[in-house]
Amino acid sequence: MPHSPNTPSKHPPAPRKTGSPAALALSWLHTARFLTTAPDLLHLPNLEVPEIAFVGRSNAGKSTCINTLAQQKQLAFASKKPGRTQHINLFALGKQGITDTVLADLPGYGYAAVPQADKMRWQQVMANYLVTRQNLTGIVLLTDPRLGLTELDEVLLEVVRPRVEQGLKFLVLLTKADKLTRSEQAKVLSITQLQAGGGLVRLFSATTRQGIDEVAEVIWSWAHPATSNEPEPKTAQ
Repeated sequence: MPHSPNTPSKHPPAPRKTGSPAALALSWLHTARFLTTAPDLLHLPNLEVPEIAFVGRSNAGKSTCINTLAQQKQLAFASKKPGRTQHINLFALGKQGITDTVLADLPGYGYAAVPQADKMRWQQVMANYLVTRQNLTGIVLLTDPRLGLTELDEVLLEVVRPRVEQGLKFLVLLTKADKLTRSEQAKVLSITQLQAGGGLVRLFSATTRQGIDEVAEVIWSWAHPATSNEPEPKTAQ
């Protein structure tokens, strides 16, 4: 049966060229290793290297995304019960054991089964982190494109808006893109770009590996602005 233009392609992505920007970025991300976990900001180490935070609702797929980008199945803990991870987990990046960047996996928000007191506490912890973390260089907000940006996502956008206006990098990652047809992907991409307040928007799927190369290059460019000569990849339609 011919492939429908409204159905996501099942064909694997074309092989990457050795030494290409995507291959170099993914090789760097593959160095990811657990650094530390902290129950709150007071227990986070003071770092001078760039830090890139992954945030989003409890079922948005943050841990799965980090594991996929790092090409490691169990680097970030993906709980079967969303909302149960209540710590900030840091992962170091850098070749030859030298840390040049840190990824931060923040607790998910908005999951109904979490007690209200825990929700309020973690919303405050996250807000404080996003506003005050000195070495924070970029934020990746993950959201399920079938839901769009929720009210809690909009609140987060408002919290970080002043820092984004001052130069903080921002990326909205539409996860689980394989659940949508191509026309649905194009529609949600266009809508989210209008809502992102100047931030980048990318489609992503851990299942089909859609968007992995683009996201890897974006994260590399954030962490290495002085050495990144490649322009940020254009949004795929």
